Amino acid sequence: MTRTVTPRRDSPSPQRSASEPRSRVPRLHPTKNDLPEANRRDAIALLNQRLADCVDLQLQCKQAHWNVKGPTFIALHELFDEISASIAGYADLIAERAVQLGGIAEGTAVVAAERSALLSYPLAISSGAEHVAALSDALASFGRAVRTGIDAMEELEDADSADIMTEISRGVDKWLWFVEAHQQGAGRGQHDGVRSRARPDVPLERRGAGRRDYRRDPCRLAVMISRSCMRPDLS
Repeated sequence: MTRTVTPRRDSPSPQRSASEPRSRVPRLHPTKNDLPEANRRDAIALLNQRLADCVDLQLQCKQAHWNVKGPTFIALHELFDEISASIAGYADLIAERAVQLGGIAEGTAVVAAERSALLSYPLAISSGAEHVAALSDALASFGRAVRTGIDAMEELEDADSADIMTEISRGVDKWLWFVEAHQQGAGRGQHDGVRSRARPDVPLERRGAGRRDYRRDPCRLAVMISRSCMRPDLS
């Protein structure tokens, strides 16, 4: 199997490809699950790798939730929290599947920091646009790894784990759509795609240029007044 080297932003150590187990499972708990033991070992290793990514991603969502600022604060603050809760649910699915196969779910923050294939989340950013860019990158990276996991689980003949990965992939794609929507259509208006009611293509000094200001033309104003006074009384 060809290894792909994807170093983390803050670490020189290489990362394995999404479908390659990080380590062999040291032992299995006894289970009547009829999948071959070798397949279960590889599946557990892959699940624990995705679990590390998932724990990292969930904390990245919280980092964005806590620190986002700007005119779209409340919308993004709430969106990032919803995504975080959803990702935590994905972590439960992955961890519980590893245990169902007789393994141990390895989901501590220390393990996640060591194994996660995601790029480190930038800590110095604050604007909505910056957090949207950073979190959409993380979601896209995790989604790519999960889809690779679908193929790997199918090769291991673990249809249930492949189904879990498929469910997570659909969910991550939905959240990526929600986040990227804050990038798409930028520039149409000042507030995230809401068009200004003013006509931006007409300079301010030219707006209403076709209207004559009679207040600046005393003669014209006098004529208008006299005409209004000469109208017949129809009552």
